[in-house]
Order: sequence, then structure tokens, then C-alpha cells
Amino acid sequence: MSFNLLDTVKGFFNNEMVSKAAGYLGESEGTIKKGLDAVIPVSLAGIIQKAEDGNIESLINMGKEALGSGILSKLGDTFSSAGGGVPAIGPSLITSLFGDKFGSIANMISSFTGSKGTTASSLFGSVVPLALAALGKHATDTNSTPGAIGSLLSGMKNSVLSAIPAGLNLSNMLGGSAVRTAAVPNRSTAEPVKSGNKWLVPLLLALAAILLLWWLMKTCNAPKETAAVVEDSQVVQPATEPAMTTARESVKVVLPNGKEIDAYKGGIEDQLVTFLKDPAAVPGKDIWFDFSDLNFTFGTAEIVPESRGEIVNIVEILKAFPKAKIKIGGYTDKVGDENSNLKLSGDRAKAVENELKTAGVGGQVEGSEGYGSQFAKAAADAPDEVRAKDRRVSVSVRAK
Repeated sequence: MSFNLLDTVKGFFNNEMVSKAAGYLGESEGTIKKGLDAVIPVSLAGIIQKAEDGNIESLINMGKEALGSGILSKLGDTFSSAGGGVPAIGPSLITSLFGDKFGSIANMISSFTGSKGTTASSLFGSVVPLALAALGKHATDTNSTPGAIGSLLSGMKNSVLSAIPAGLNLSNMLGGSAVRTAAVPNRSTAEPVKSGNKWLVPLLLALAAILLLWWLMKTCNAPKETAAVVEDSQVVQPATEPAMTTARESVKVVLPNGKEIDAYKGGIEDQLVTFLKDPAAVPGKDIWFDFSDLNFTFGTAEIVPESRGEIVNIVEILKAFPKAKIKIGGYTDKVGDENSNLKLSGDRAKAVENELKTAGVGGQVEGSEGYGSQFAKAAADAPDEVRAKDRRVSVSVRAK
């Protein structure tokens, strides 16, 4: 009997698993089923696209990595408090599979299912590593060559695309017939497939918006520890150590102009204002303060709207200290390709800079820079709560 990846993945989500997911995610079983009906074929479409782009060996390695995580035998752990939700391997696999094309799909899936963004992202975070693990197991068990895996995926393309619910309106998003390839003859993998490549751009863009919404909601509440910050090839230490804990104390930070802002004791606003008010504190390249509640859509530089509070507060602080000058730095953990990490960290730092410019304090921002994962302390295979400390955007005080 031939291997069918679509049926295999669907088979893992039986009624018991759907019920478990519904309870953990706070949704109805009907919503979870509808979400899976969309998430499973969309995830497989991403895998097929990866293969068609000539990355079959990389795909097989991803599958074996996912298989090694043990998800095939403990899928239920992703929907339990003990399991912690999205598997640690999930975000890196999604990044490798979809890159920065993840954003608009997430929004599309969320709107289609009527679910919370966190629900859709959690499903994607479970389905993607599960599907890759199933593919990796098949490749291992059958000792399949890359060519055989490529043929297998190509042969199931039409059925996978046909399984994507019509209500997602992918035809309108991606330009018509490119989405439904069942009626289109197969093309040579050596020939550029322009329309075939286009359909995934919005599809996979949505994936990022939701997963990071969940992913960052998961990590943003972790205790923040200021790590060494690097600039101009020099390792420097932060000015102060933030007193951030899981149960944070809310404070009113009073600015020189009399305005009060809501913040947390030991948070970036508290530290920054204390530093700027202190006549003995000297600004420079070694003066950095970490944002603690600033989140981005997974794999992108799109700031999650609900996390803009700290940026708004930084704007108020700069207005109250008109002589202050700052620089923005972005950092990632060691998961993924370093060139991609460097670009992502730079884009995120730039996004914050642009927000400040839009708010009218751009004259006090001396630029932004991304440092990637070069100076991340945690290993790529460290637990996510450890690696989370390396994923940050920081503010450097250059003048006061």
C-alpha cells in the first residue's frame, strides 16, 4: 500500500486528540476540526513547495530532525500543560519551511476558522513537525532516495491542494488557477513555475502572523535577563540588571515633564528613566536596556499590535528628555541560518526605529542595527525558555 502523507497526518488527529486540543486551547471541537482541515493541507503544501524549489535533501533532513524529536509518539503532549504547547522544534522547522512568507496565511486561517490567533498558531506548530516527522520516518524506513521522495510529494500535490478548503479563497489571493493545480499539467522541475510559486506567498505569509502571536505570547512572559550586548565587534555589558520576574510589580514612572507612564518595576522604562535622570550615569556603547514585552509575528519584523505599549512609552520618555539620543539593536537565538538571523534582527531593530520616527522622535534615534545570533549565549538545542533570553530588541543610550 502506497504511503499517503495527507491521510497519515490526518490519522493522528482522531476524536480523542481533537478533544484534547479543544480543551487545552479553549475552543470547541468543531472549531479545532475546521482548523485542522485547513492547517494540515496548507502545511503539506508548504512541504511540497519546498521540494519543488529543489530542497529535497534539506527537507529529508528536516524530517529526520522532526522524527528525532519523538513527536510521533507524544503528539498529545503538545496539548497539555506538561507539554507546554508548540514543540520546541516547531518554530525552527516552520522558519526553514516558510521563511518570511508566513504572515498572511496565519491571518487567513484565523479568519476562516473563527478561532483565536493562538489556536491556529498552536495547530500549525504541531502539524508542521508532525508532518515532517512522518515524512522522515517514511524516508528512513524505506531508505528512499531524494528522487523518490520528490516523486512521492509531486504525486500527492493535486490531492493536497484540493484538500485546502475553498472558503480560504486562495484563488483570489494568489491569482486564480495557480492554487488549484489539479487541472494543470505537471511541469518539469527544471522549468521555473511562476504561478505555482506565487500561490504560497500569501498562504505561507499567514502562517507567521498566527504562530508568532502564540509563540511570542508564550515566551514574552518568561523572566527577562539582560545578556551581554555587542556592538562594533566589542562585547559590552548592560548598564543595569533588570529586576524582571514572572510576577512583575506595576509602577508609575514619572517623567520630568510631569507625565506618568505605566510600566513594570525594573522594566525598560523604569531603568531608562532612572539612568537619564542620574547625573552620574554616562551614556555610551555599553549602555543598553532590553524591551521585555515587545513581540513580533513569527519569523517577521511585524510588531504584534498588542505589544506596542513599550514603544509608546519610549516615545514619551524621549519627548521628556529631548537631549537624549539612542540606538536600537536587534538580536536572535542560534536557531536557523545565521544570515537569515542577521537579516531578521536588523529588520526588527529597523521596525522599532521606524515606529519611533513615525511618532515624531526620529531625530533622537541614531539608527538601528541587527547582530543576529553571533553573540547568543544559549545553544541552538537548548530549551526555548533559555534561548528566549537571546531573542530581544534593545535600546542603547548614546547621549543625554
